[in-house]
Formats: sequence, structure tokens, C-alpha cells
Amino acid sequence: MTSLRLVPLLLFVAAGVVVGSALLSQYVGGLQPCELCLAERWPYYIVMALNLLALLAGHRRLTEAVLALSGIVFLASAGLGAYHVGVEQHWIAGPTACAGGGTAGAKSIEDLQKLLLQQQPVRCDEIQWSLFGVSLAGWNLVVSLMLLVFTLGQLRQVLSRSAR
Repeated sequence: MTSLRLVPLLLFVAAGVVVGSALLSQYVGGLQPCELCLAERWPYYIVMALNLLALLAGHRRLTEAVLALSGIVFLASAGLGAYHVGVEQHWIAGPTACAGGGTAGAKSIEDLQKLLLQQQPVRCDEIQWSLFGVSLAGWNLVVSLMLLVFTLGQLRQVLSRSAR
């Protein structure tokens, strides 16, 4: 396997491991994802699709484009992770459907029932699980940044090889 196919394969596998870990924690570990957790999976799905395309095609220009797009997607993923960490730490407000708006606006039992039904069952501003004091959103931020650095480094190498 040439390095032209190795990098997309590594990114496909890395994104698959992240998504697989999230799905395992949900379906085996019992951690229910919040609205932001579900959104944080989408960049990895996109990276998997892009890199599968590059892997199957094996064209240098397509691989260069996919690496550049993957870098942009990992940057967006890091942004989502940072946003979610900010919501968890109560530094910034999260989506109202995700952070539990409370029941202060209820003037009747019917109003209370409507408010409760509109709220997400899992709140984005509460940490369900952490490792070494870092939440899953925090780990997503770290992994996204690591994959961003790796992707940009690989893109630089691929571009320098094609310039020769």
C-alpha cells in the first residue's frame, strides 16, 4: 500500500474508532448522548466518507483535496468540542433545548407539561462521564486537535512530494 492510500486509511480508521467509541459508550456503557454529543459525531462521519472516497480512488489530487477538507472538518470538530466544554463548564450558554430551560415560565399544569416535554432528556451542561477530569466533550476537543495536526502534517508532506 502506497503512502497515498495509507493516510486516508489511517484517517478513516481513526474517525471510525472515535465514532465506534461513542456508540459503544452509548449502547454498551449506557451513556445517553445529548444534542451536542450527537452533533460532535457528524464531523467524524464526514471524514470517514471523504477518506473512503480517497482510499478507493487513489488519485493524488483527490487525496490532497480530501486531506485539506478533512483538516477543515477537524477544525470544525474542535470548535464543536470547545463549545460543548464551554457549555459544560457554564462559561457559555448552550442551546436552550439542550441546557434545560427550567420551569419558571409555567403558569399552569399544562404549561409545565409543555415545558417539560420540550426539554432534552440529557442535558448538555451536565458532565455524565470523565477520565482524568476531562469530559467526553473535552476528549473530543483533544482528539480533534491531534487529528487536525496529523492531517495538516500529512497534507504538507503530500504537497511537497507532488511539487518535486
